[in-house]
Amino acid sequence: MAGVAWNISQEAANLHREAVVWDNVWPLEPGCGNDFGKLALFAAAGVTVLSLTIAGDNHNGSEAIRRVALVRKQVLADPEHLILVEHVGDVIRAKETGRLGVTFHFEGTRCFERDLDLVEAYYRLGVKHALLAFNVANSVGGGCAESADGGLTRFGARLVAEFERVGMLVDLSHTGFRTTMDVMERATRPVLFSHSNAAGLHSHFRNLSDVQLAACAATGGLIGVSASSQYLGEARASTPAIMRHLDYYVQKIGPRHVVLGLDIVFDAAMVDAYMRARPEEWPMTLDPNWPGCNYARPEQIPELTQAMLDRGYGRDAVLDILGRNYLRVYGDVWH
Repeated sequence: MAGVAWNISQEAANLHREAVVWDNVWPLEPGCGNDFGKLALFAAAGVTVLSLTIAGDNHNGSEAIRRVALVRKQVLADPEHLILVEHVGDVIRAKETGRLGVTFHFEGTRCFERDLDLVEAYYRLGVKHALLAFNVANSVGGGCAESADGGLTRFGARLVAEFERVGMLVDLSHTGFRTTMDVMERATRPVLFSHSNAAGLHSHFRNLSDVQLAACAATGGLIGVSASSQYLGEARASTPAIMRHLDYYVQKIGPRHVVLGLDIVFDAAMVDAYMRARPEEWPMTLDPNWPGCNYARPEQIPELTQAMLDRGYGRDAVLDILGRNYLRVYGDVWH
């Protein structure tokens, strides 16, 4: 998007335009303002690849396959602006042609309906990573909102092994602490925390301890910083707040393990109402003083490039965090 003006320095703008910029979490949910038309805002912010949340633990297999089929059809119907990312080469092609690469993921494993054969089927349709659980326990393991986490189940262990065989990244965001540690202890491939912030900066049941950071890095894995105010610990979801968590990760585990998973939502009020109706998933909503949540906007993504340069990050570190880390890990994992 060479013609787009961003409110950043020329040095930052040049680097941002050069980079593969990869945001690995965007929930495609028209009900919260996240409709297909918003993809253009990410393209205008210089994003090369955006992973769409298609389904999760609220959807059975039939619902999930229909959702995947519909979104695939929409992406493939607009080859002028979009590329369905199936291999790392598609990312390079998206960058070279100025189009937005799109890939898919699930927030939970109910979509697989305890059928391991569905893993490769979904993968071939474009689902490239999946959370094991979404806040509450399921047949795979514990959720991070549960009072107790029984750890990875026997079926969960088989599912993780199938993910690794197929090339689908195991995503541990929203998953319980013990379950995440069970997975990382047995992992033979890099794991992903697609959108989780640092408990060392803000105590929240969704945020990650330093122990989890180190274990993820030991697998060769990646941790994506989120742009949700409730995980940032700052009501505005400002660029400096996002940068604080990003820099915390860099200081703890190094820039080769840090990525973007911003999880931007355009209608925060709708999400607040959704959360308040599900206190078992979102226990903080039981607090009458809970202020709700807010989210960053796509135009803040170039500001992160500026913030990294201002913090003294070298050119390679910035390019790695913006997208090269995803290219490296997915290049090793995807088949």
